[in-house]
Amino acid sequence: MKSITHVVMNPLGVHARPAAMIAQRCVNQKSVVTITCNGKSASGSNVLQILGLHAKKGDILEIRVEGVDEEQTLAVIEELLEQEKLRHKQAVKPLKIAFFGTKDYDRTFFSELAKDKGEGTYNCDIKYFTTRLTPETVGLAKGYDAVCIFVNDEAPRSVVEELKELGVRLILLRCAGFNNVDLQAAKECGITVLRVPAYSPYAVAEHAISIIMEANRRLHKAYNKVRDNNFALSGLLGFDLHNKVAGIVGTGKIGQCMARICKGFGMTVIGWDAYPNQSLVDEGLLTYVTKEELFAKSDLISLHAPLIMGEGGTYHLINKNTIAMMKDTVMLVNTARGGLIDTDALIKALRQGKFHAVALDVYEGEDANVYTDRSDDYLQNSVTARLQMFPNLVLTSHQAFFTREALQAIAATTMENARNFNEGNPFGAAEVKA
Repeated sequence: MKSITHVVMNPLGVHARPAAMIAQRCVNQKSVVTITCNGKSASGSNVLQILGLHAKKGDILEIRVEGVDEEQTLAVIEELLEQEKLRHKQAVKPLKIAFFGTKDYDRTFFSELAKDKGEGTYNCDIKYFTTRLTPETVGLAKGYDAVCIFVNDEAPRSVVEELKELGVRLILLRCAGFNNVDLQAAKECGITVLRVPAYSPYAVAEHAISIIMEANRRLHKAYNKVRDNNFALSGLLGFDLHNKVAGIVGTGKIGQCMARICKGFGMTVIGWDAYPNQSLVDEGLLTYVTKEELFAKSDLISLHAPLIMGEGGTYHLINKNTIAMMKDTVMLVNTARGGLIDTDALIKALRQGKFHAVALDVYEGEDANVYTDRSDDYLQNSVTARLQMFPNLVLTSHQAFFTREALQAIAATTMENARNFNEGNPFGAAEVKA
């Protein structure tokens, strides 16, 4: 175990921005970090616990690090603490943000990070709206500098042009995907679009393997059968993943995590990506093949590619032709974007007994249902109802990202993007251009 002490020098104490930056760095380290101040302790990877220390200027932090990368972790923390001693840019006016599609868990993180104003803080004023951003609700953004939206919000050309008229200069995406924003319209209107390039690839990959295993072993059926005192095994037969072939479509950060999980199951991993990563081949993680070979050879296909429209893109990558290439017993999981799969073709193939198991966290036509309680309604979306009728299909509600670590990262990165825009700092990988 290694430890250091640090005297808080910032007039604001350990406020939201340094707390978020420390937490984000600690999440990515293998060692366990504990911060103690005035008799209270906090996990170094939990921004809310760090803020709960209420460390003021002059207080002493004791930072303990224990694990396999203690020196590296300690060096990262010390660098951040040293940066906090430096003066920040002169504060500008707080950035006014209209936050659409608000849920209670959004407020938990964003409100804490936005509460401080002035020099060195995120310096934002947030107004929360529970409604999604749509052509009907865009008027709520009047008087705001920025809008903050999620995957099920709508920003087509008409909305983007209206945002410009209302004075909005920035679209903050609190997600990695940006297919719901008309980027060309944003460019023409002079509106900057910033996203969260990565938050927790582990969250998405772990959800992908969880739901495909649920579909494979029929755990959703087994749970309900046992609750009805039915202990028969009929209808629950699955496959071993060991010694099977996993096909990873899209080998970015999430795809790499999924590949490592599949490797841990003892699977042979093959991959396809428009931009292959040779280092993954060199380390022996996977072998790149053509799309056609991946579809033909894989026992499990996991989708992690971005949704790209137009010729040569990934829209309806899974269609009647590519499904025909697959094994009849193939397992398919999608935690990326619904538009990667032609849902009508999928349903037709399911009716013909094509798949052993299908697991979808996303699907075409999900927007009206996502993050909405419809337990007292009948389903008006025929796609959702048709998908739910298959016993070998598991459906979840766009929740693959939904872990504490991911929400913390989304909030911190989104607020950092807002701050960079407000202060004229570089955007880095967060900027999305047409």
